[in-house]
Amino acid sequence: MTSSNSTQLLPLQILWDCLRQQSLLSSPFFPVIFSLTIYLSCCLPYVCLDILCSQLTLIQRFKIQPQSQVTWEMAQNCLCTIFRNHVCFIFPLSVVHWYFRPTSSPPLAPDMLTVVKDILACLLLFDTQYFLWHVLHHKVSWLYRRFHREHHFYRATFSLTTENSSVWEMLSLSFFTTLNPALLDCHPLTEMLFYITNIYLSVEAHSGYEFPWSPHRLVPFGLYGGAQHHDLHHLKFKVNYAPYFTHWDRLFGTLQGKCRQRRARKLSLKGS
Repeated sequence: MTSSNSTQLLPLQILWDCLRQQSLLSSPFFPVIFSLTIYLSCCLPYVCLDILCSQLTLIQRFKIQPQSQVTWEMAQNCLCTIFRNHVCFIFPLSVVHWYFRPTSSPPLAPDMLTVVKDILACLLLFDTQYFLWHVLHHKVSWLYRRFHREHHFYRATFSLTTENSSVWEMLSLSFFTTLNPALLDCHPLTEMLFYITNIYLSVEAHSGYEFPWSPHRLVPFGLYGGAQHHDLHHLKFKVNYAPYFTHWDRLFGTLQGKCRQRRARKLSLKGS
């Protein structure tokens, strides 16, 4: 390894060396602990905003559906579902996965460019898989009633609704999340960073808030949907099926944004 390469790899290599020293990384308990910790950490800032929203007008300005309020009962119901799914289903499956495919710990960390490319590729794959899964579970009524309706219980999304879903939906998305890094032969560190990115983007899409620094404002040409995009899906059901990017909805004619929504409202008012 040349000196220039070692300088380039240094930040990720230090991080990977620290992680490799943790015995928890190779434990069957790690996937559940890691999953819950990342998920709840991503939700926590938005939960705090939900608590303060009714008291601060400044926060209400950024809420997509300002008339909606998150109650303790709603949060408690979501948390019960999340913990039930992780303890009763994710944990047993992670033990099986750990037994048949032990965690590998290669000595070298990947370079930053490879990490970015692999995470983007995993996100695009996940976006495609979930778009197809999502459309199918909306178009086939018994699939919707049996497996997906639970996720649509709240029409105004908030962060904890991200994983408020049936066991089948949770297992399907977990399967996609686990499969994609394996298909692309990603480094274990890249796999962890992909999972963190995927969870954050999913929580942000369900947060119910739209800020000037929201991801969809940072990605040009309307290629990324974000919270406003997914909030419309929970309101209207038959639009915006893709979780993150907009190309599949654009291609299949199911994309709807703010402008199209306003235009539809004006037409309905003229018609009446």
